[in-house]
Amino acid sequence: MSNPQSPSARHRVVVIGSGFGGLFATKALRRADVDVTVIDRTTHHLFQPLLYQVATGILSEGEIAPSTRMILKDQANTAVRLGDVTGIDLTERTVTSEHLGQSTVTGYDSLIVSAGAQQSYFGNDHFAEHAPGMKSIDDALELRGRILGAFEQAEVTADPQERARLLTFVVVGAGPTGVEMAGQIAELAHRTLVGAYTNFDPRDARIILLDAASAVLPPFGDNLGSEAAETLEKLGVEVRLGASVTDVDAGGLTVRDAEGTEHRIASVCKVWSAGVAASPLGAQLAAQSGAALDRAGRVAVEEDLTLPGHPDVFVVGDMMSRDRLPGVAQVAIQGGRYAAKRIAAEVAAAATGRPAPERPPFRYRDKGSMATISRFNAVAKIGGVELTGFLAWVIWLAVHVVYVVGFRSRVATLLSWAWTFLGTWRGQLTNTHQQITARNAIAQLHSLERRAEDAEVVVAQVI
Repeated sequence: MSNPQSPSARHRVVVIGSGFGGLFATKALRRADVDVTVIDRTTHHLFQPLLYQVATGILSEGEIAPSTRMILKDQANTAVRLGDVTGIDLTERTVTSEHLGQSTVTGYDSLIVSAGAQQSYFGNDHFAEHAPGMKSIDDALELRGRILGAFEQAEVTADPQERARLLTFVVVGAGPTGVEMAGQIAELAHRTLVGAYTNFDPRDARIILLDAASAVLPPFGDNLGSEAAETLEKLGVEVRLGASVTDVDAGGLTVRDAEGTEHRIASVCKVWSAGVAASPLGAQLAAQSGAALDRAGRVAVEEDLTLPGHPDVFVVGDMMSRDRLPGVAQVAIQGGRYAAKRIAAEVAAAATGRPAPERPPFRYRDKGSMATISRFNAVAKIGGVELTGFLAWVIWLAVHVVYVVGFRSRVATLLSWAWTFLGTWRGQLTNTHQQITARNAIAQLHSLERRAEDAEVVVAQVI
């Protein structure tokens, strides 16, 4: 176990997570008289709303996931640490992280927790083996391999039923991610890959969007949800609502409709985008502070985004539960900046002997919600204004370019979009079998290691 921090008279801020909340909080502290340590399990800042474009060959992973260390290398008061945070001690004010078997304890005076969320399978975690979610670069690359691999297998099979199963793509969840994913798989099949195969027509692909809810894009309202559903159907996507998934295996899914009837969908490639759960760190924070957890594992925070009884610990982004705020990037960005501003103001006041300024309640400024459906087509809700079609799509492009981190990434993203949307070319269609199999192989390896460790413990007890 080690502690990389040397003693310092300066106020120590630890930021857990390099997503939107963590990164924007860190950047907002660049001129504050503090020492900042960013701890995350990955070395990159992920622009998660564009993961589906990595999965469908539009963008490369580097364009949406620049190195956190490179982003912050000119911020003199900041250090970046790679590690999976396994423990937070609110009494001792320490954060414990682990990387490749090495445990590190980092002390803090202020803590910003922005560890994000993970895919939720509503208690059916075994679904993940055959229906990966889309929360990380690894997930997106695996899905790219699964999608393109299905087309490759369809080219070599001589069995019509097997080809139909390979060319049936099922997306579970009709929220923004599911809608965008289904639309891009449809465009991939009906536009990009046309003429690329000799033994079948990619336009024969069947794309199904499932959701247990009664509407597409429920947070957007009935009008935009209906518009999105109609546009998807014009693209060739089958939209099935009121449909709950009861089982998933390698060969397909079992679905129960609104009347309670179960039926089978034969499909090799399944995508899960039906739910999210907050980081398990939320349960640790709740247990130590007495804060409540909602059904998704998010922590109920005070009006200044801190834990009850712990004004030095801010919880922002997808881990936070407050005023029914949605789990979107803008909530994380604004929450991270708010926390940073409060810390900087209080440190500045302490340095001059002034009392700490009063903390105003966090107020979220809703900048709208939007989702792309296909090329030149999107839906957007900005305040009370609802937009559809090309104008909504242009606004979507502009907003997302603004929040892509780094000038080079913005330019690369714009060029990739130009090639894709103005032509038929997608420059990121490389995939390998290892991308498809690696996740489950690693999971099986970890399972074997745990069994071996348990066996060693039993032997030791017997001896």
